[in-house]
Amino acid sequence: MSKKMRGIGASEGVAVAKALVLKEEQIIIKKHAISDVEAEITKLDNAIVKAVADLNGLKESTLVKLGEEKAAIFEAHKDIAADPAIKEEIETMIKKDHVNAEFAAQTITNNYYEMFAAMEDHYFQERSADIKDVASRIIKHIMGIKIVDLSTISEEVILVAEDLTPSQTAQLDKKFVKGFATNVGGRTSHAAIMARSLEIPAVLALKTITEDVKDGEVFALNGATGEIVLDLSAENIKEYESLAKEFANMKAELSKFKELPSLTKDGAEKLIEANIGSPLDVESVLENGGEGIGLFRSEFLYMDNDHFPTEDEQFESYKKVIDAMNGKLVVIRTLDIGGDKKLSYFEFPHEMNPFLGYRAIRFTLDRKDIFRDQIRALLRASAFGELGIMFPMIATIDEFKNAKAFVEECKAELDKEKIAYDKNVQVGMMVEIPAAAISADKFSKYADFFSIGTNDLIQYSMAADRMSENVTYLYQPTNPSILRLIKMTIEGAHKNNRWVGMCGEMAGDIQALPLLLGMGLDAFSMSATSMLRARSLMSKIEIKEAEELANKALDLETSEEVLALVDEFLAAK
Repeated sequence: MSKKMRGIGASEGVAVAKALVLKEEQIIIKKHAISDVEAEITKLDNAIVKAVADLNGLKESTLVKLGEEKAAIFEAHKDIAADPAIKEEIETMIKKDHVNAEFAAQTITNNYYEMFAAMEDHYFQERSADIKDVASRIIKHIMGIKIVDLSTISEEVILVAEDLTPSQTAQLDKKFVKGFATNVGGRTSHAAIMARSLEIPAVLALKTITEDVKDGEVFALNGATGEIVLDLSAENIKEYESLAKEFANMKAELSKFKELPSLTKDGAEKLIEANIGSPLDVESVLENGGEGIGLFRSEFLYMDNDHFPTEDEQFESYKKVIDAMNGKLVVIRTLDIGGDKKLSYFEFPHEMNPFLGYRAIRFTLDRKDIFRDQIRALLRASAFGELGIMFPMIATIDEFKNAKAFVEECKAELDKEKIAYDKNVQVGMMVEIPAAAISADKFSKYADFFSIGTNDLIQYSMAADRMSENVTYLYQPTNPSILRLIKMTIEGAHKNNRWVGMCGEMAGDIQALPLLLGMGLDAFSMSATSMLRARSLMSKIEIKEAEELANKALDLETSEEVLALVDEFLAAK
């Protein structure tokens, strides 16, 4: 009898092949005292030189295989490997504590890894894998350990591993690697992003897959559902081979929607946009027919840095994205820092509950010296295309009015300096605090647009940290109380003829889409790879039936009842 396991479906597709279980030699690093400090520093220097050379090679091969955007991942890895601040910290530890280079490198890079891994934002949380990847490469070079080369795989397999680093994923040849399954990982990790680019099905976060599947055992993987099937019968194999063909046909069908506008069955026009964390993500947005960028997280500029980025540094990044989107709206969220998102070069005050404390707009309104550089950079970038400036974590009318007044102050400065900007640049806000949703009709007198951040709206409404395993059952996007807050926000925006989008995970959820259509949402911003499926489903739904569905859902009592109602609705599509 077959055995099923479920993880996170990170890259769609179905594969049936034998397992190649990758069990890398565990690196055991012991601390020991050294007498020749310079010799250890030379080891470190040589290891960094070799690591940078490796990454240059990976960058060049990825450029040929996947293009500039994915190759840029290894440019970022080179920056980590050659980061002078990290190197200086390792050298200082070697000199001060007289310890071996590999121990110092592991200790210092672990500090950075843990800082990023502890963050609530999935994008930054999964950047920790990049630090781990680069650190492992440097340490192996220090210790003279051979680095596994996955490009030599020459038969059809599903790769099974604890984790796959971005550099390992870049080596995979989809002719032979039909899929991969890992114990850990998430949808926004670079390994998952690379898998989607290579069109290799992947299921991550299976916890024990390296123990559950034997090397050489034939098993099935479904990257859409996150399902793994072991102990396959001949009938199971036929079933999954048939699913693989169905997936290929569906993919061909979805590709037809790339150049089409986002229309409902009865012709209502909406926007399907993408969330991005860096200028490197724009290529994927355009490849998947994105009609704009609903959320550009500007904090990457601050967190991937050793100083507060200057006005000019920010301007160049914002301009690059706006130029690339060629007249389509780009909504850039101002610095959303604090809580779990820390900076290595700035110490936030200690608070009992930092998630409800000194962060986001509260920090930037207090530190206008930092805020000024960002607002000026954004305004200057607005001269090159369509820009929306969006403030996070707004709780009161005064907060929004003060932030908007500061934008006007910066405009006046640019006018005096005769620097061009879009005089009519849109200024909007995130709706992620219940107080803002309840008073949406009042906020919409002043804000040009809203974007509903459902991840925070849900956790603040349910008083449940979505990263806490003990209360994950309360993270319920389709709970009727959450749906009512969303409807209140949309109606509040429309009362003053403002448009409203959504940039939380819920916007890309197929089960949520009919409900959001029925409640009148104008723009849906999601991961780039979710856009075509959302556009396809939208084309099969009429507004009137979506409104009827939403009204029924709003009258229910539980999330389970809402999901059952939506599933019945979708089954008929």
